[in-house]
Amino acid sequence: MATNNMHNLTTLIKRLEAATSRLEDMAASAIDLPKLNGAAPTPAPTGPLPAPPTASRAAAETPKPIPEALPESVEDFDAFISGTVKKFVNLSDEVGGPVAEQASSVYQAFAKQRKFVLITTKAKKPDMSSPVFMELLKPLQEMITAVSDIRDANRGSPLFNQLSTVSESIGVLAWVTESPKPHKHVEESLGSAQYWGNRVLKEFKEKDPKQVEWVNAYYQIFKDLTEYIKHAFPQGIPWNPKGVSAEEAIKAVDQNQPLPPAPHPKAAGGPPPPPPPPPGPPPPPMRFDDAPAAAPVAAGGLDAVFSELNKGEAVTKGLRKVNPDQMTHKNPSLRAGAIVPTRSDSASSVSSISRGKSPAPGKKPKPESMRTKKPPVMKLDGNKWIIENYDNEPKPLTIEAEISHSILISRCSKTTIMVKGKANAISIDNSPRLSLIVESLVSSVDVIKSTNFALQVTGVLPTLLMDTVDGAQVYLGKESMGTEVFTSKCTGINLNIIDAAGDDDEEGDYKEVALPEQIRSYIGKDGKIASEIVEHAG
Repeated sequence: MATNNMHNLTTLIKRLEAATSRLEDMAASAIDLPKLNGAAPTPAPTGPLPAPPTASRAAAETPKPIPEALPESVEDFDAFISGTVKKFVNLSDEVGGPVAEQASSVYQAFAKQRKFVLITTKAKKPDMSSPVFMELLKPLQEMITAVSDIRDANRGSPLFNQLSTVSESIGVLAWVTESPKPHKHVEESLGSAQYWGNRVLKEFKEKDPKQVEWVNAYYQIFKDLTEYIKHAFPQGIPWNPKGVSAEEAIKAVDQNQPLPPAPHPKAAGGPPPPPPPPPGPPPPPMRFDDAPAAAPVAAGGLDAVFSELNKGEAVTKGLRKVNPDQMTHKNPSLRAGAIVPTRSDSASSVSSISRGKSPAPGKKPKPESMRTKKPPVMKLDGNKWIIENYDNEPKPLTIEAEISHSILISRCSKTTIMVKGKANAISIDNSPRLSLIVESLVSSVDVIKSTNFALQVTGVLPTLLMDTVDGAQVYLGKESMGTEVFTSKCTGINLNIIDAAGDDDEEGDYKEVALPEQIRSYIGKDGKIASEIVEHAG
């Protein structure tokens, strides 16, 4: 036991001596290092030591500022852009053309609106008529104009309905100015999009599923935006009552936030095109000693047809005999799987070479009696009364109108409508056997395609316009003697006016006057066309 301990101690002492020897060698080599190149060692400085570069070191050691956390409303808006809006943009890229260009502007518009929302979380609400508020809305207005300009520049494009779907509803960006319940504005904008988008769905429902998917993706933007607003700003954007001014918030966001996201990657420019291929070998030298052979005249046209007919019975010699197993009326399996070629593709028809397929007849619209009847509607939308789809209504419909109200009447049959008060204008379309009683109007009554129409005016009516009206009775009161009547393609129009022979205190009897229907036109001596009303005497 003692022998082992002594051996371990001896080993430990040897290792310590070896380590000490190595440390001494390293110290000696460090001292002699400047003399290796023959240069004298650098003398130690005798003056005061220079101050350490504390400023630069402190600047290097300063920790980077922690980025400010985004409000929850901004994070949710980022998720909306990267999800729903980005999906719509990618589908627009697959459609291509001006649709993709317009979708890029939509993407940038929502990116600029994201900056607006971020500023509202930091700033107090400015006056909506102040220049700073107008400056905040300016980027959104520019994007709305850009989206509309793309539609206007492609009015002849087959994608005009798609472009109109977006341009007519891009005003949804104005929800940031609505209060309370800004989601109502989004829902109204969705209605504008559906007016054009449903046309696209109807046109491409059976032809192109990608177009249908594109329309539904655009509709989803409005649906998701509505849910976002209901969750984040149910009563409108509250701004920040304890925040800074709008000018300071704009500067802070411009300095701390990154630049607005670029347009979607697919819309950005791709890599440069590859270089053109090297030129091919030179053509062989031309030989003028051999004259080119004349090309054979292709058989065809009417000459070929008549030459075949002139063969008589020999015209059928070139026909191939059809075996019973090749006949479709004797082999049901051929009827199930074979496709009969069209006339233009048939090789056996000589005349099909020069005659194409006849165009399909156009679809005739269904008669009014076979169309699906829609529920009647009478509502005031803003300053516009909408009355439609009333049929054989037993009681008169009464409207309390104001001077700013316009009235639209459509597809109302065998119905009486009374307008009380002074309205602005009335427009009537496709309403047979309609009876209208009006007190006074600021502008006019416009009647289109309404047979057996009746109108009674008790007050003032400046103008009456009728287009494609067959049969009308118009009763004008004493105050409407200055009414101007314009007719186009109308027949059987009778005006009933107060007889001027009546007393001033009492209204006279109505006198019926028929409007002229026949016009005589002739060329005068001066070479100009003159027209006059044909009058029938007796």
